[in-house]
Amino acid sequence: MKLTFRWYGDSDPVTLDRIKQIPTMSGIVSAVYDVKPGEVWSYESIEALRRKANDAGLEFEVVESVPVHEEIKYGGPNAARYIENYCENVRRLAKAGVKCICYNFMPVFDWLRSELEHHNADGSNSLAYDENTLMTMDPQKGDLSLPGWDESYTKEELARLLEIYKGVSEEKLWENMKTFLEAVIPVAAEVGVNMAIHPDDPPWGIFGLPRIITCEENLDRFLSLVDSDANGLTFCTGSLGASKGNDLVKMAGKYAKRIHFLHLRNIKITSDRQFHEVGHPTECGSIDMYGIARALCENGFDGYVRPDHGRMIWGETGRYGYGLFDRALGATYIAGLFEAIEKDRK
Repeated sequence: MKLTFRWYGDSDPVTLDRIKQIPTMSGIVSAVYDVKPGEVWSYESIEALRRKANDAGLEFEVVESVPVHEEIKYGGPNAARYIENYCENVRRLAKAGVKCICYNFMPVFDWLRSELEHHNADGSNSLAYDENTLMTMDPQKGDLSLPGWDESYTKEELARLLEIYKGVSEEKLWENMKTFLEAVIPVAAEVGVNMAIHPDDPPWGIFGLPRIITCEENLDRFLSLVDSDANGLTFCTGSLGASKGNDLVKMAGKYAKRIHFLHLRNIKITSDRQFHEVGHPTECGSIDMYGIARALCENGFDGYVRPDHGRMIWGETGRYGYGLFDRALGATYIAGLFEAIEKDRK
């Protein structure tokens, strides 16, 4: 496996020189952030990212993410044009040495939380989700504001999208996803790029919007839509692990060879559809991190790994979930976990 670290570009308070100092860190996971979803990334922007990473002694082989335009998801009149633009981005990224693209198919919202600074008993704070709290919020009135998506839409655009999606069922979303995959996966396979879909976070419907990358049954269906090694998964333990019905150890072993990207993080489930994020080790939360890593190693996983959302610890402030300190601790825990498992197996 290759250990990687999410980097949000020049505006990220976590600098490349600090990422490089994390033991066994191979490269960064990043994207072009100044281009609207659906448009083509310039060769210059892609090359600038690669050069900055390489100059810091890091690889740039994973992109997270190339956003899927909403018209592709709901089947709008411009969907075909946006799909072709997506294919062109895959080709351009491949030329720059990118080998894996993480993306999602979540309508309107990316990950959702009801609280950004949940106070933990150890003095840290972290992201948290409470279904009851979230359902009292109205995103159209600005009650809900989270990093990432809240800058993407005006209130008018958000209202329009929510109205459109009233007519999009889960089956329609599956249909539109199949159209997308049938166009993109052959291109990705041809240029040597693995596509890795991220699970819905959390893995259930929100605000009446359909969500389908949620459980083992649906992952089976997804992988069968286009049965190609290039059509794979981002296995996010925190996203899938929010549902008590998901057996992550079993799923990790089952999908190991189709998991191209692994997001390892832990959460503490406190009630049905209620959880908060914790430190990475197994004993910190509700997810068997050791069991997942062992199942992956025993079943041929050979992809990219990154520590996912971290707590804010030691007084650090910054992008919620993406500070340096706790993610660096998570990275060293992950490296040690895989080293021990691999050596024990040998």
